[in-house]
Amino acid sequence: MEKTFEKLQIKDDFMFSIIMRNPKFCKPFLERVLGIKISRIEYPKSQETIDISADAKSVRLDIYVEDGKETVYNIEMQTTENRNLPKRARYYQGMIDLNILEKGANYKNLKRSFIIFVCTFDLFGERRHIYTFENRCIQNPDLAFGDNTTKIILNTKGTMDDVSPEMKKLLDFIDGKEPEDDFTKELDKAVQSVRKNEKWRVDYMTLQMNYQEKYEQGIEQGIEQGIEQGIEQGVEKEKIESALRMLEDGGLPLEKVALYSGLTLGQVLEISKELQTT
Repeated sequence: MEKTFEKLQIKDDFMFSIIMRNPKFCKPFLERVLGIKISRIEYPKSQETIDISADAKSVRLDIYVEDGKETVYNIEMQTTENRNLPKRARYYQGMIDLNILEKGANYKNLKRSFIIFVCTFDLFGERRHIYTFENRCIQNPDLAFGDNTTKIILNTKGTMDDVSPEMKKLLDFIDGKEPEDDFTKELDKAVQSVRKNEKWRVDYMTLQMNYQEKYEQGIEQGIEQGIEQGIEQGVEKEKIESALRMLEDGGLPLEKVALYSGLTLGQVLEISKELQTT
């Protein structure tokens, strides 16, 4: 169930996106993550949507900013564990670069880029607060590839002593703990302010309704496709509808869906794939 607007925290995508639209918060956030000083940041768009062609998958970036010194930053909040995150980062990088080239820039002038995922889970299981990736030579790790791309995975559940105290306080606050310094207290005030904003409340409710409509449309399409597929294979309509309801609710392993519905595991797998592609 989606959170009510009044209970949104900074780790919720909607809240994070709104707060990071303000350079007052986005700039010091980036400075803490990267350990550098940034003179200023610019917002080409608060939520950049990159759509290279009609046939290409569009990319919606939560926060996309530039610093005026040929560097771009993409910040994404992630609260649901997704093992495809590294490939998503790769895809985002490619689309950002293509977007720059679409504007007529020569590839030699591609800007330095940082793609930052703020995760409320430990994607790699090493207990680090921060994982930083750059392209380097396997035979000689000191030899950088020089493509000026960096991917950073932040982990609010880290336990290692691998970041500054200020960074640790920021990650703890994102994870749900009380603010402990001036910056996190300012972020907390910003969260409270957003919760009182009627326009953003309406925007949030509208967004959730749109998500729900798309979800229900996808389920309906999946049910229709699953029933058609099942009839073609001589499988009873009731069994497929039962399996679809269990898959829609989630939480059950596919093996149990097969057992309870009376379908084979192979049939359940096919129906599950159909749902995922709608």
